[in-house]
Amino acid sequence: MTAQEAINKLKEVSGNGSISTSEFRDNTRVHVSKDILMKVLTCLKNDCGFDFLVDITAIDYMGYPTATTDRFAVVYCLLNTSEGSRIVVKTMVNDPDPVLPSSYSLWKGADWPEREVYDMYGIRFEGHPDLRRILMPQEFTSYPLRKDYPLRGMGERHNFPVLTRAEG
Repeated sequence: MTAQEAINKLKEVSGNGSISTSEFRDNTRVHVSKDILMKVLTCLKNDCGFDFLVDITAIDYMGYPTATTDRFAVVYCLLNTSEGSRIVVKTMVNDPDPVLPSSYSLWKGADWPEREVYDMYGIRFEGHPDLRRILMPQEFTSYPLRKDYPLRGMGERHNFPVLTRAEG
């Protein structure tokens, strides 16, 4: 199924006014609220053939000139391997409790990207089987890719345990 056919299907399934679309550099983007995110992702996988989750990432819009009141966007890049068509699904979450449902039940490949988004931005994924830090130490309390995180850190570097090459 092509991206345009998938959008028509999504509008049919989720209600015509609940999603919006745009094009950017030959990529079709679908903007959805977090309330219907799982419905849209499930439809894209089961009904539209987007069987490969390429990536999940996040964007911090704090201080962005044209930003709305939403701070974070979570972006799902999907591929239909039989057609070769791609689609990008984007949803917004906010502080103080940025939470989205986990897409792990649809694509097992969501495991590490969701953990990375959690580790770097603090966005939690409900239903994820093992949502713990993947890049930062477990005792680290901040999220380094948030725009309000200081560029030179918060002085936590000297608190990290020192590992020798033999321990690594």
